[in-house]
Amino acid sequence: MAEVVLFHHAQGLTPGVTAFADELRAAGHTVHTPDLFDGRTFDSLEEGSGYVEQLGFGEITERGVRAAEALPREAVYAGFSLGVLPAQKLAQTRAGARGALLFHACIPVSEFSAAWPGGLPVQVHGKEADPYFAEDIGAARDLVSDCADAEMFLYPGDQHLFADSSLPSHDPDAAELLTRRAIDFLGSR
Repeated sequence: MAEVVLFHHAQGLTPGVTAFADELRAAGHTVHTPDLFDGRTFDSLEEGSGYVEQLGFGEITERGVRAAEALPREAVYAGFSLGVLPAQKLAQTRAGARGALLFHACIPVSEFSAAWPGGLPVQVHGKEADPYFAEDIGAARDLVSDCADAEMFLYPGDQHLFADSSLPSHDPDAAELLTRRAIDFLGSR
């Protein structure tokens, strides 16, 4: 089974992110959930984004990279929204990466390296009318068109953090399908 490093979104390591990690664990995977906010969680995306702006996106990314240093290199890197930053950087630049699961976001590949690593599988998941994902859908489409091992899944609706069961934006049907697809992906890593 797979070793997974799962990074949380801008509201922090919420009970919904932990519940998602537990679902992956129940499927037999080892899942690490580094807390990039030192225990802080936020009631809204706006509050969490304000905190991220204070820290800086570069600092968040580097916190994720530092957290992964103590973990096995042979891992699948996953992230919810903001957590895609360290997940994608590690998948693209850390030797031994087995894959990437990018939930609710996708960063242009050129942000971290010249090209996506050959043979490294990746899935991108987002809502088709999510205004936050709309900013990233071009990068996701480019990744899928340039990489034979890339898949993008679009779900109906406009909720951003739909896979986090602890938030009002949770969409149980879409989250269940996302989880099933992620577990299938991990089963082959």
